[in-house]
Amino acid sequence: MITVIGTGTGSPPAPEELAGAELVVGGRRHLDAVRLPEAVERIVLGPLAPALETIAEYDAKDRAVTVLASGDPGFFGIVRALAERFGAERLDVRPGVPSVATAFARLGLAWDDAVVVSAHGRELRTAVNVCRAHPKVAVLTGPGAGPAELGAALRRSGRVLVVASALGDPECERVVRVSAAGAAEREWGTAVSVVLCLDESRVLGPVRTLAGRGAGPAGWALAEGDFAHRDSMITKFEVRALALARLGPRPGDLVWDVGSGSGSVAVECARLGAAVSAVERSADGVERIRANAAAHGVYVDVVHGGAPDALGGLDDPDAVFVGGGGRELADIVGECARRARRTVVVAMAALDRVPAARAAFLDAGYDVDGVLLQSSRLTPLPGDVTRLAATNPVFLLWGVRTPVSSEGVDR
Repeated sequence: MITVIGTGTGSPPAPEELAGAELVVGGRRHLDAVRLPEAVERIVLGPLAPALETIAEYDAKDRAVTVLASGDPGFFGIVRALAERFGAERLDVRPGVPSVATAFARLGLAWDDAVVVSAHGRELRTAVNVCRAHPKVAVLTGPGAGPAELGAALRRSGRVLVVASALGDPECERVVRVSAAGAAEREWGTAVSVVLCLDESRVLGPVRTLAGRGAGPAGWALAEGDFAHRDSMITKFEVRALALARLGPRPGDLVWDVGSGSGSVAVECARLGAAVSAVERSADGVERIRANAAAHGVYVDVVHGGAPDALGGLDDPDAVFVGGGGRELADIVGECARRARRTVVVAMAALDRVPAARAAFLDAGYDVDGVLLQSSRLTPLPGDVTRLAATNPVFLLWGVRTPVSSEGVDR
């Protein structure tokens, strides 16, 4: 049997929990915090593979193994690797209090509505985009993905970071509230336990039934009447439905909505969990997008400016929707295609702009497809009868980045 002990927030395991152990595996601070007989073999965790091999040797001989971990080792912890290697039935897991729970407790906040994301040994951009999109996020940090790097990426977001270090240590514990910009300018050391990213205007959410981000929206492609817009200048719901299907917005993604207008596409992507930057040239459009985002309970980063110039200061997106552009459309599509990681979708009412947009996709090496959308809606007439009223046709063109072949590439 392999015993896995979560040390909680700084409290070492009781001596009786280590009794009989012949091999003890853990981080250096975990091992330094316990007293072990000289005969007990110790392994300081670094690369996981060598430690697993030694554990396997002991386990094969039915010798007692104890693994020390932080907090709840089944929450982004070593339990997964151990269960995959040895089987869950071989594990005796004794969880401690996780750092996320402790950090929220220090603030007096419930965390059943928090989204937890790990940046430890993972790409930071996913954590950054989750922080942009959600009002209450806990980030498990790691080397190169700490409070300073997180703060630098979130400077424009208006988020507050709470940096919790050495939680549970009566002498060294610190819980520091700082702006994202302030976090970027400080050295935080190696004792950071967790970073909370908060939109303080929305941090006290409603009572929840489902923990975490919660259920997604019950529907999408909302009616135009669900958004404030000017003179029917809004992406119609039929077009929006297909655009969303091709964009595929999801938590951890960053989506650009270029020429956002009313922000209907931006808001819909945010409702599906993505972080969104909406680029809009007109000042009244900027305010309209912000109002629509607030009305639907989501956050959209609104950039006042014209594309393609206004795109320069934005992080590279996963997907892009282009709903405006005029004579500069080909340049805008080219720039979006150059920087998008996955796909770009363009909506055009003017058929003569389609060839230039398609050429821009092809020049960027994208696979291209498209469709002309023509829909007719049921419309009541006097006398309790109904007719079909045609909407303006829209050409939807999308490009998907061609996957890079791995053939012949050394790994």
